[in-house]
Formats: sequence, C-alpha cells, structure tokens
Amino acid sequence: MYLRISTRTNKDGSKASYVQLAHNTRDPNSGTPKAEILFNFGRREDVDLEALRRLVRSIARFLGPEDELKAATSTVGGEPVRFLESRPMGAAWLLRGLWERLGIDRDLRAVAAHEGVKLPAWVEGAIFGMVANRALDPCSKHALPDWLEASVAAAGVPADTYDEALYRAMDLLLGAEDELQRAVFFSTADLFNLEVDLLLYDTTSTYLEMEDDDEERIERQQRWAAADAGLGPEPIRPRPQVVNDPPLRLLGHSKDHRPDRAQVIVGLAVTREGIPVRCWTWPGNTNDATTVAEVKRTLAGWRLGRVVWAMDRGMVSAANLRELRRGGAHYVVGERMRSGQPVVEEALSRAGRFKPVRDNLEVKEIVVGTGDARTRYVLVRNPAQVARDREERERTLARIEAAIAALPDGGSEHTKAVCALRTHRTMGRYLKQDRRGRLAIDRAKVKAEERLDGKYLIVTSDDSLSPEDVALSYKQLAEVERAWRTMKSELAIRPMQHRKAERIRAHVLLCWLALLLVRLIEVTCRQTWPRVRQEMDRLHRGVFATASGRFVQRTELTALQHEYLKAMQVAPPPRFERIEATTRRKAGAKATA
Repeated sequence: MYLRISTRTNKDGSKASYVQLAHNTRDPNSGTPKAEILFNFGRREDVDLEALRRLVRSIARFLGPEDELKAATSTVGGEPVRFLESRPMGAAWLLRGLWERLGIDRDLRAVAAHEGVKLPAWVEGAIFGMVANRALDPCSKHALPDWLEASVAAAGVPADTYDEALYRAMDLLLGAEDELQRAVFFSTADLFNLEVDLLLYDTTSTYLEMEDDDEERIERQQRWAAADAGLGPEPIRPRPQVVNDPPLRLLGHSKDHRPDRAQVIVGLAVTREGIPVRCWTWPGNTNDATTVAEVKRTLAGWRLGRVVWAMDRGMVSAANLRELRRGGAHYVVGERMRSGQPVVEEALSRAGRFKPVRDNLEVKEIVVGTGDARTRYVLVRNPAQVARDREERERTLARIEAAIAALPDGGSEHTKAVCALRTHRTMGRYLKQDRRGRLAIDRAKVKAEERLDGKYLIVTSDDSLSPEDVALSYKQLAEVERAWRTMKSELAIRPMQHRKAERIRAHVLLCWLALLLVRLIEVTCRQTWPRVRQEMDRLHRGVFATASGRFVQRTELTALQHEYLKAMQVAPPPRFERIEATTRRKAGAKATA
C-alpha cells in the first residue's frame, strides 16, 4: 500500500496531478502487476498536507510508540535524524507527579539532610526508583539498576544507581518510618479528603526464600561462640553471616500455606476506599490478636477523632475490644459463630425477622444482656450464599455416604480408612462413631450447620450505627483483602530475599508506598492500575541524534492519557525534554584526551 501520484494532460496542454492511495495486485490472466486505487485524495495542489501528517501519526500510534517516534521526524534542518532508543515513561511520570504532589520527595530530602547525607536528592530519587519498580515491574534490588537504565524512563531517579547504594537508601527510609508515614497520611488526607471515620485493619503473613529462621541462626551463633571459647566442638554448619536479635524471621501460622518457611507478619490499616494509611511489620510467630494494642498506640497521636475500627474474627478478644474502646473509638468486629460461647449461642438462637438491605444482604439486630454486660450483635444473611452452602453440604454428605459404603470389611485397612474419614478436613465434621466403631452421619451436626448457612455474626460497640451500616462497614474489610492481593501479586512483596531485619522492614515500607500511590490512582481515575499503567506506558520517551546534536522527545499524548493526568492533577511532560547541540571544534584545534 502506497501513495501514488498520477498525471494527465488536458486538451489545452496543461497537466493535472492527483494523489491516490493505491495497492498493487497481480492480474490473474496476464500475471502482470497493476495498481488498484483504494482512495482518491484529489488534485495534488488541493490535498490537505496537515491532514496527511495527522494520518501518519495516527498510524504510527496504532503500530506502537517506537514506530510513532520513528515516524515523527526524518530530517531536522536538512540533516538526517538517527533514532537511538525508546523507553516507556508515562506510568512512571504519573507516579512521580503524585509522589511530588504528596510531598514525599520533600519529606525524604529533609530526613536525609537531617541525617547528614551529602546528596539528599540522590537518596530520595533512589527510593522513588525502588517504589516505582514495585508498581511497574517488580524485580530484585540487584537487578533494579539495569531495569532503570534499559526498561523505563523514570523522572527524578538518578542515573548512577547501584545495589549497595539502594540498600543504604533503604536503611535511611526505615529510620524515618514513623515520621514519614505520619507526614504522608496528613498530606493524603488533605489532598484527597480521606474519610477516616472507619479504619479497616487486618494482618497477613509473607514468607522468605532463604533457609532457617532467626532463632536457628541465634543458636548457631551461640554454638560458634562456645567453640571459639573452647567450651564445645566446632559446629558442622557454617558461621551465620547475619543474625537478627531480637528475631524477626520466624516460623508461624502461614496464610500463604507455606509452614515450612520462615515468615514475617504484616499489618495494614486502610480507609473505607481502600487507601492504606499505615503498615506494620512483626515477627513471624506473632498472634494477630496481640497486634491491636500496638496499632492503637501507634495511631494515638494522629488526631483521627471518632474512629470505628473494622476487624476480622482473628482479632476478637476481651482485651482487644477494651483497647479499641479507649479514647472514644468504637469497633465493628466479626464474631466466631462456632466458638460455643453462651452469649454467641444466645444471639444465634434469638428469634426475629431479617430486614433486607442493599448488596444482597439481610440483617437482624440482636442485643444480649443489660448494663455493662450489654452486647450488641448484628446477624447478617446472604440469601444467595444460603443456597450455595446448602448445595455444597449436600455434595459433601453424598461423598460421605459413598465413602462409608466403600469401607473395607475389616482388618487394618478398615481401621486406616475409618481414621482417614474421621480426620478429613471437610467430611469429618459430619461424622460420628458408635461403640462398635461404625461410622454414620451425625444428623445433629448437619442440622446445626444448616442454621449457619449464608450467615455471619458481627459485634459492635457503636449504637449510633444502623444495622445496615454495621453490615456494610464489616463487608468493606474486603478492601483490605484486595490490598493484600495487590501487594502479593502486582507489587510482588515476595519473593523476599533480604536477611537483615532492617532491610525486611524497609522492603515492606517500599511496598506500602507503592500500594498507596496505586490505590490513590485507582480511586481517583476509577480504573484498575493495570489498565492505567498499560495506557500510560504507551507514552514513550525517544532519543534522537543528528550531526548537530541530540534531542529527547516524547510521543503525542492520547485523550485517555490527558484524562488520567488531569484527574491526578499532574502536569503532562514537555514534548521536548532536552535539546543538546554538538560542540564544534575550531579549525586546527587539537582534540584533548
């Protein structure tokens, strides 16, 4: 396909030229090629050249950013132009604009200057580079300098980064952890009018890739110290290079289903819109319920006013609920329905009708006790989940009946099969065994489970919240789950290769900063981050060279890119980032080494 100029001679001898879009085809009879006219632009002198240029740019954008840059110009001042490189810059530019709008660059430079760092801007830029990497294309700190140099054009990031300098920047970041998180929260709350009347809190675990935990390393260090003092034999295993005391990397209950790996516990407090306002890191064997007091104490000076804390069932304890009530705060917490507590059993057995509310939910308010012993519950039922739970239980009961019928007649094989059924995670809950050792379905347990179909129980200390508000507030805990999914998938908080406790905590802090930027963009632009990132990264930064010098030019902004930048109140990048003229030596001058 090409532009074709055809000329014809008029009767008066004058000539007329026409511009046509043509395509060569081969005549099936003669086998000779001939031009097929696809579109006629009209007389040559009447063609809108600017419209053709726009068409060329549009075609180049369709083909991709690099083709767009290559087609942007072929000569400058009569000199041929060489296209040197093209790297995506749009998503990194959007992140940097939000980073500066929140004042994170200013806060980090102030901390670096206070710590006596000679180049505060360099350290701040290196930290932003690590945060941008989490949001764009997560990789190890060792691989990050190559990624910055070859795969992205990130404004504000120093060109001479290397892994050891990045580690030192992480140490500075951790030293400013509390101060930075507080400053970022107030900046975010002011700029984006955060609603902090409801804070959602939850924890998760994330495992590490290296062998052993910190307790084993402490013990190994002690054995080596005893051997050095002549008080024992030399250990078989090598001397540990990094020992964290107190230990941080420990075995514990893994929410990633990796009980074989040492882990850390990460806590996150987010707003009802899913904006993370604070993160915490604890040893891997920390019980979720024991973190609440520290979380409450950490946020005590943040002047949050009246706050309702929404937490999952794992946080429920009398001490935690008392802690949350201090200072005027309230709670909305899930209650374990199978705990067997008398007050819970009374709440579940209380008669009353469910009231339908939005989001396919039905609620029933229940108040148990009086005076200081008064407890307010809200029982929530999802009609669609009721049907799903019933269908799943019927399938399980059918599997149990088939498994009982297939049991061996006797002997050790029979005993093993019976034990396997009784200890089965799903089927075992519905089984009972008589005095003769025969298995049967426990219909009382089946009936008890039917009572819980599609329901969950919430306890709250706030009488001003309607039952509907209580149910919806607790349901918003899904925002925390979404934040965990984002950190573990898109931001790749793991695999985590760090050994030092300080670096582990700093790595979590980097992921929190990336999550904050990503969620603010998602909420403001009303679009998922992968979609925004894909569109913004069509904006490329190209480097060109001529005999007279170099220039750096970006591709044209699309309408959607304009929309995202405007929504985040980030100025678009200049069309020409830099123009450098080649220094010409005077005639006869000698080149210097």
